[in-house]
Amino acid sequence: MVGIVLASHGGFADGIFQSAEMIFGPQQNLAHVILKPDEGPDDIHKKMEDAVASFDDQEQVLFIVDLWGGTPFNQANDLVGKHKDTWAIVSGMNLPMVIEALGQRLGNDNAQEIAKGIVKPGKDGIKTIPEDLMPKEAPKQETKTEEKKQPKGAIAPGTVLGDGHIKHVLARVDTRLLHGQVATGWTKTTNPNRIIVVSDKVSKDNLRKNMIKQAAPAGVHAHVVPIKKMVEVENDPRFGDTRALLLFETVEDALAAVKAGVPLKEINLGSSAYKDGKVNVTKALSFNQEDIDAIKELEKMGVKFDVRGVPGDKPANINELLDKAEKLLAEKKN
Repeated sequence: MVGIVLASHGGFADGIFQSAEMIFGPQQNLAHVILKPDEGPDDIHKKMEDAVASFDDQEQVLFIVDLWGGTPFNQANDLVGKHKDTWAIVSGMNLPMVIEALGQRLGNDNAQEIAKGIVKPGKDGIKTIPEDLMPKEAPKQETKTEEKKQPKGAIAPGTVLGDGHIKHVLARVDTRLLHGQVATGWTKTTNPNRIIVVSDKVSKDNLRKNMIKQAAPAGVHAHVVPIKKMVEVENDPRFGDTRALLLFETVEDALAAVKAGVPLKEINLGSSAYKDGKVNVTKALSFNQEDIDAIKELEKMGVKFDVRGVPGDKPANINELLDKAEKLLAEKKN
C-alpha cells in the first residue's frame, strides 16, 4: 500500500488527518507531520524520515503538503529527490484531495499515479454558495469525434442499457443521509454514478432535496425519490448501466422499499439518531421497538446487515445490538 505523509505549517496536517479518519475510518500507512513555530527545517525533515520509516513499505510514498515552496514542501522535495522514480509530492492540500488519495490507493500501488489522480478532485472540492460566485471557466471545445459520442435527447422508453438491471453498490440507512462520510468515504469505496435518497418524506421537502443535490461529490448525480418512483426505476431497463448508492433515512423506509419491490440483499446500517422513545446502543445508533421489529422483519426476508459508520470500521453484530436495545427498552419501562 502506498504510504502517505501529510505535512504542513502549524496544526493543519493534524486536523486534516483527524478529519480524514473521521470520514474514511482508521488508516494504516498514513502519517501527519507539522512544523511548529519554534522549529526549523531539520526538525520537520526528521519527522518526515520517521514517518516514512513507520510504513510497511517505503517503496511507494506520496507527500501531500500545504504550500508549494514552503519549508514542509522543501524538505519533502529533498527526500523525494532520492526516489524520483517512485515517490511524489502534491501541494495545496485540502480534505477532498486527501480523501481521494485514500480511496485511490485501495486499488493503486503507484504513488505517482495517485498524485496525478488527486489534483482534479482537490480543485473540484472548491465551490461557492451562491454558485454564481465561482469563476467561469472557458467552455471546452469538443472535437467532432467527441460530439458524436454525446447522447442526443432522452433515452427512448423500452431501451435496454447494460443487462437492464440497476446495480446497488450500497444501500445505507443513515439519519443524516448524504454527508461527508457518504459523499467521500463510501463513494470512493463503492464507486457509484448515482446517489439516490429513497424517502417519501424527504422527496416532498424542496429545501432538503436541494441541499442533498448540492452535497453530491464531483462526477456523481444525486436524486431524491419517493419509494414508488424507486420501484419504477428498478423495473426500467434504461437504468441498466446505473451503479446506485441508495440512502434511507430510517430502517422503516428500507423495509417499505423492500416490501414494495426494491431487491436489497444487504443494508449498511450507518446511523440512527436518538429521539424520545429510543435507546442508544452505540454512539451512532439508537433504536426503539419499531426499529427493532423492522430490522428483524428484514432479516426474515433474507436481508443481511453490515453495521459500520465508515468503510474502515470493524462491522458490529446486529443481533447483539438488538439484544442490547431490547434490554435497555425493558429497563426503561420499569
